[in-house]
Amino acid sequence: MASTEPAIRSLALADLPGCLALSLSAGWNQNEADWRAMLELGAGWGIDGAAADGSRSLAASIVVVPYGAGPGAGTKACAWISMVLVLPAFRRLGHASRLLQHALAWLQARDTIAVLDATPAGYPVYIQEGFAPTWGFRRYRREAAGGRETAGRAPMPASSLRIREVRPSDWPAIAALDVPVFGGDRTDLLRRLAVRLPQAALVAEHDGGIAGFVLGRDGREACQIGPLVAEDESIAQGLFENALATLSTPVYVDLADRHSAMLPALQDHGFTLQRPFTRMVHGATTAPGDAGPVVLVAGPELG
Repeated sequence: MASTEPAIRSLALADLPGCLALSLSAGWNQNEADWRAMLELGAGWGIDGAAADGSRSLAASIVVVPYGAGPGAGTKACAWISMVLVLPAFRRLGHASRLLQHALAWLQARDTIAVLDATPAGYPVYIQEGFAPTWGFRRYRREAAGGRETAGRAPMPASSLRIREVRPSDWPAIAALDVPVFGGDRTDLLRRLAVRLPQAALVAEHDGGIAGFVLGRDGREACQIGPLVAEDESIAQGLFENALATLSTPVYVDLADRHSAMLPALQDHGFTLQRPFTRMVHGATTAPGDAGPVVLVAGPELG
């Protein structure tokens, strides 16, 4: 007997309007550039649904962004699972579970560790699917500066640290810092982010080398600062202050729980807590990389 379940199909750039409608229905911050990057760097699948008038449109989605393997013999490649979305009219039909199982099978066939960042609502669902929790981070939001701050560079830290804009020649050094920390090579993504919000694309030079970097991106309702990777808290503070000083718009940051020393700075700038996330893995017991220097993540959809 033929299955009555709607087919799972691959997503393409022609699906961008439907993808945007999905993230808008959930109140998420992604814009077209985010969706385009994820679909061009990775793979996406969707399920179509029929409206009352008989027309069909994208009803559910999932995206996988592979990042390759980090350093070390025998290290597996990793990939981010994100954008697990279902339009309200099509929820509770099993679409999200089917898409997740499809994505996991696709990754398993490629011997790739699946990673995702779960909200509290999604956490028990992913536990049931065999994901293991690793570490956490929390999202904070600052509303538009409203005269509290003036866009421009923040004062430079009083040390040998030098903070400046990213140059094309910096990418090998950025990758050398980021790959072992993140656990995969996401240089293609980082390059895309650097042109999305160039005023916030900064590196920290210390003792003749790059000791940290920060990037950002525009969003549907707010800019996001992240990822931010730094060798110590003072470097992280300098990068954050200088990136934030360039923005008068609403801003999101996703701060790793282990870097709670940054909380007073966030509070001073008017950031308030939005929600927690848990980094979870499937096919491993720990998250890829040595995440200690990860201060701000790129976002739950990107890692």
